[in-house]
Amino acid sequence: MQHTPLELCSKADALLFDLDGTLVDSMPAHTAAWNAALAPFGCSITEELLQEYAGIPNEPTVELWNARFGWKLPAAEVAHAKEAGVLDHIPEFQPIASVMEIVREFHGRIPFAVVSGGSRALVSRILEETGLAKWFQAVVAFEDTARGKPHPDPFLEAARRLGVSATDCVVFEDGEAGIQGARAAGMAVVRVAPGGKLAVI
Repeated sequence: MQHTPLELCSKADALLFDLDGTLVDSMPAHTAAWNAALAPFGCSITEELLQEYAGIPNEPTVELWNARFGWKLPAAEVAHAKEAGVLDHIPEFQPIASVMEIVREFHGRIPFAVVSGGSRALVSRILEETGLAKWFQAVVAFEDTARGKPHPDPFLEAARRLGVSATDCVVFEDGEAGIQGARAAGMAVVRVAPGGKLAVI
C-alpha cells in the first residue's frame, strides 16, 4: 500500500529538500535569468525545457545544451551571467505552501537539509532572503561534492552531515536529475509537481 508523504516522513530520520521548484517557486525567474544570459548569443529556452534540467548545476547545463542543440556557448560565461541575473528576482520567490506544511510539521522532530545544484552563495542568499534558512541544519550546494545531481553524491553528503543513514532519509524533489540522484542514494522520494502537488514515487 502506497504511503502518503506525511506517513513516509513520519518513518524518516531526516528530510532533504531541493531548493528551486521544491522549497520556493522560482522556476519562472530562473527561466527569465537564463534567457537574459542566452540572448547575446541568439539562443533561448522555455520553462518546460528548463524543467528537464532542474537540479543540474548551471555550467554542466550549458554544456548539455551545447551538445543537444549544437550551440557553441561559453559555458562558464553564460552560467555566471545566469546566476547574476537570478539575484534580481529573489524578492519575487515565494515558498511552496504544501512543502512548507511538511517543514513545519516535522521541524524539531528530525533534522533537515537543503540539497541544491546551485552555488553556495546563491543558495545561502535565497534561503536568507526568503526567511527559510532558520529551518535547516545543513546545506549541500554545488561546490560541496565532486559530482552533482543526477549522481547520489550530494544526497549522501547531506545524510553524512546530518549523521543519519542514507536509507532513512526522505527527499523532496521537483527535478528528474534530483529524483535519479536520490534513488541512487537509496532514499525514498516525494515528487513536488507544478502547483505544489506532492506524490510519493
